[in-house]
Amino acid sequence: MAVYTEVSDESLKAFVAQYDIGRIHSCKGIAEGVENSNYHLQTNQGSYILTLYEKRVNPEDLPFFLGLMDYLAENQFPCPIPIHGIDGEVLRNLSDKPAALISFLPGLWPKKINPSHCYAVGAAAAKMHIAAEGFSLTRENRLNKTAWKELFCELENQTDQIKVGLADTIKEELEFLDKNWPKNLPLGIIHADLFPDNVFFLQNKLSGIIDFYFACNESFAYELAICLNAWCFETNGRFNTTKASYLVQGYRSIRPLNTNEINALPTLARGSSLRFLLTRLFDILNQSEGALVNPKDPIEYLRKLQFHQNISKVEAYGISGG
Repeated sequence: MAVYTEVSDESLKAFVAQYDIGRIHSCKGIAEGVENSNYHLQTNQGSYILTLYEKRVNPEDLPFFLGLMDYLAENQFPCPIPIHGIDGEVLRNLSDKPAALISFLPGLWPKKINPSHCYAVGAAAAKMHIAAEGFSLTRENRLNKTAWKELFCELENQTDQIKVGLADTIKEELEFLDKNWPKNLPLGIIHADLFPDNVFFLQNKLSGIIDFYFACNESFAYELAICLNAWCFETNGRFNTTKASYLVQGYRSIRPLNTNEINALPTLARGSSLRFLLTRLFDILNQSEGALVNPKDPIEYLRKLQFHQNISKVEAYGISGG
């Protein structure tokens, strides 16, 4: 979440009048995240998240994202629910941007991650994969291996501004992944951005998952690879095998993983590292002047990539084989 687009009081009042949610009490920008403009909207009837979708989001994808949240909620998966206006519509325009209101999900994301958090997010990922079965819409992963190459071509001449030699590292990794990317893995809808700040807990129990704006049809194991990177490294850069073991145990408690999925994790984790290294590079090299946003450090994901490059077997993660 972030704020790129300011909303005037008059525009906000006209927007809220299209919903049956009461009178505005407050509306404050949210600085966390990097993708869209987000506000915490409080009315006399409750709390909501107001999202304005920025240029990186393809408007054609919005029915998928919003419809998926509706579908998951209908299937008892804990996630925010898009608010339908008086006219029944979910998506409309505000300040010349596509915009939607989403229900406010109570809870806090874990600042200090322990193995029980990892078990819970693993189980929640599997529950989401199962709950999304039958959703009628599909969406290609627009940040797949092909997109990584395209993004690198756009950034290549600037990359060494961040770290000398980084362009060569990325180029070599792209070549490796092109030759070794796993095939024929079980597929379905994944969240694709299950970072700790998108997972809420209440009283040590997972209360819900937010921010579905990277959700897509992709291999289920790739979701776990993203989570290995997001949840299992300590702040000092050390990989925690206990957390990784709990993450996969949590997932397996809901949905079995076959041998190919488990054995693919080291390569998928390399790909996940590269994906976030590249998008963080893009964000830090293309900051919007005046935007309320905190770009994330791309070098964190370079270090994670370098760790995975030295892993050949999944057991090195503390994960038992398939």
